[in-house]
Amino acid sequence: MKNTALTQTHEALGAKMVPFAGYNMPVQYEGVNAEHETVRTSVGVFDVSHMGEFLIEGQHALSLIQKVSSNDASKLTIGKAQYSCLPNDKGGIVDDLIIYKIKEETYLLVVNASNIEKDWNWIQSKNNVGAEMKNLSEDYSLLAIQGPKAIEAMQSITSHDLAAIKFYNFVVGDFAGIENVIISATGYTGSGGFEIYCKNTEVKQVWDNVFKAGADYGIKPIGLAARDTLRLEMGYCLYGNDIDDTTSPIEAGLSWITKFNKDFTNSEALKAEKERGSERKLIAFELDERGIPRHDYDIVDGNGNKIGVVTSGTMSPSLGIGIGLGYVPTVFADVNSKINIQIRKKAVPATVVKLPFYK
Repeated sequence: MKNTALTQTHEALGAKMVPFAGYNMPVQYEGVNAEHETVRTSVGVFDVSHMGEFLIEGQHALSLIQKVSSNDASKLTIGKAQYSCLPNDKGGIVDDLIIYKIKEETYLLVVNASNIEKDWNWIQSKNNVGAEMKNLSEDYSLLAIQGPKAIEAMQSITSHDLAAIKFYNFVVGDFAGIENVIISATGYTGSGGFEIYCKNTEVKQVWDNVFKAGADYGIKPIGLAARDTLRLEMGYCLYGNDIDDTTSPIEAGLSWITKFNKDFTNSEALKAEKERGSERKLIAFELDERGIPRHDYDIVDGNGNKIGVVTSGTMSPSLGIGIGLGYVPTVFADVNSKINIQIRKKAVPATVVKLPFYK
């Protein structure tokens, strides 16, 4: 089991620790609903240092990134980030990721913790152009400072105007007394805020100063359980649940990050799928009656026939109803379509809705 540089800090705060993607991670502190509410209304801090970071550099960096990723990274300028995915050769997804353009010919790729080795090997296998690759995952920490009060709460510990950093933009500068920190206006919660990249040796100082700066704003540490309910209320895909090696970006609703103005891994097959239409689609649904949909529950039609499976589900802390995502044949995927979720022996009626759940 690996630890992050802040594991002892979490344990001292009374966090419930669980194994996650090979790391010992805080799943919750005071409880999921309270932590969820903190992020929706004020400001909370997640330690997500288990995420992977790859540096791709040199004159061939962009051509490698363009080849392995679905989005058009040529659109990136210095200080901009882009959500993308790594398609595989068979129509599925190796991983989803964020690509940062740090400077000319230098890009940072941030990948999911459980896929670090897999992604590294995949990108390396496609690197016949001689791009320089460095795996920084073991040396860097990542804090997500999320919530509507994040800008106000953190402004005192940086000389950068946080309000001026637009969504999916970033600056490299001073933060919490440390230089050369990446301050990125990104996150997985839908409530605004920042993600902070720094070295493992610096993160304890950053954490301590962040909590001092946020004390008057009700800042709290937040665990991975609330991270999951927050992202699900926005309909953000979770790798391993809603997308994986068998799901195409088209059926997963990720056409917007799949750009066919360039050649990339499996682009011809994905383009053909987009043109003819997918046989199934990832839908969002709300339960019409009480119940909690869970990962792997069956989705059934009005006659009880299995038509799909729930990929993510929970009781929405913000809305107080059962919500979820799942794949169904396209004929059932229209908004307002009626489906049922098999919860134990009962088929609970549900309605297909438009994302996000939380508006």
